[in-house]
Formats: sequence, C-alpha cells, structure tokens
Amino acid sequence: MSTPITLNLPDEVYQQAERLAQLQHRSVAEILAETIELLLLPTTKPVSALSDSEVIALTQLRLPPIQEQRLTELLDLQQSGTIALTERDELQALIHIYEDRLLRQAQALNEAVRRGLLEPLKG
Repeated sequence: MSTPITLNLPDEVYQQAERLAQLQHRSVAEILAETIELLLLPTTKPVSALSDSEVIALTQLRLPPIQEQRLTELLDLQQSGTIALTERDELQALIHIYEDRLLRQAQALNEAVRRGLLEPLKG
C-alpha cells in the first residue's frame, strides 16, 4: 500500500534525484520514495524487535546492483580527481545509503549471533 503526497523540495535536491533517476533509468518518484524509505524504515523498528527471518534477511542486506555499480564508478572518479561537483553530491548520498545499510547489517549480525541463529565470526 502507498499513500500519494505532494511536497516541495529544494531545487538542488530535485535535480540530484532527477540525475540519479536518469542514470538508473527510473522515475524521480521511484528514486525519492526509495530514498525516503531507506532513511526512515530502519528507524521504525529496532533489530531486536524483528522476527528471526527478518534478522537473517537483514544480515544479507546489500545495495541494489545498480547503486553498487554507480558507487564504484563515483569512487573511481573521486580517486582519479575527475569527479564533478554534481557527482560528488551523488557520491555523498550513495555513501550515506551504503553506511546506513552497513550499520543495519552489522546490527542484524549481532542480533543473529545473540539469538543463536548464526555462529560468531571467527577471527
């Protein structure tokens, strides 16, 4: 289920979403909805409140392949010193998404070990 809304965005935010949508061959609405979902859903339910299957699913959390590929491309551009200002903004947004997912995955791994769903990592 989804609820239609209307909101006003700063021009820069909309332009960044529009660029990302073009790169991913998706609509701006899809990009904005996914971004909002990624940023808000992790805060709605703590990992400890999830079911075992949800915790296990979170341990496998990854960026969608197209975002992972774009992140790699942007990191390469940054490394070579040829990244444009707009690409730098896009890189920061993708890094934020990546870090949030990595944190959520780490929390899920910790919870899975605590519940005995997974063996502790051996190091």
